[in-house]
Amino acid sequence: MSETKITKEGKPASEPPPLSFFVCPNPDCADFNRFGDDNLSVAERMGKDKAIRRLYCKTCHTRFSERKGSLLEYTKLPEEDVVRIIKCLGHGCSMEATADICEVDPRTVQRLLERAGQRAENFHNLQMEKLAEPLEAVEMDELHGRASDDAVSSKALSDSKKTLRDRVAHWVESGFMRRWP
Repeated sequence: MSETKITKEGKPASEPPPLSFFVCPNPDCADFNRFGDDNLSVAERMGKDKAIRRLYCKTCHTRFSERKGSLLEYTKLPEEDVVRIIKCLGHGCSMEATADICEVDPRTVQRLLERAGQRAENFHNLQMEKLAEPLEAVEMDELHGRASDDAVSSKALSDSKKTLRDRVAHWVESGFMRRWP
């Protein structure tokens, strides 16, 4: 019968993700960013309760933490606390409120917000690069940046030739939305 590990809080310990979920972070390695190549093994365990695995790449002989490149890198917070902080920020809580709810220092929340924001921006840029053609619609809060004073009257353009900028300029002229100051 297998024993289930219990954490200090009395909860069952979750199983760590399989090694196929990780890649070698060394850009000079032949297996850089290649999932499931069986080039990784667990070299040692570190941290409190030895819960963090230190991985070894057999290709380039590099050792790195399984937290490398994640929001958990260089933090001593448990994964549940980091997830709770990000959820609070995602739901619109202020940094002070998030720090109070999660019982951490506001500087910790600020640091995680900066790192999460940078990762979100990088992900967004990667997704935008993958687009084959421009977007047909944008969010309403982004529309204010498309209006201009020198827009051509939308009545002169046929619907098929209208650009997003022209349509937004028409909305501004008609009073549907106001120009951003």
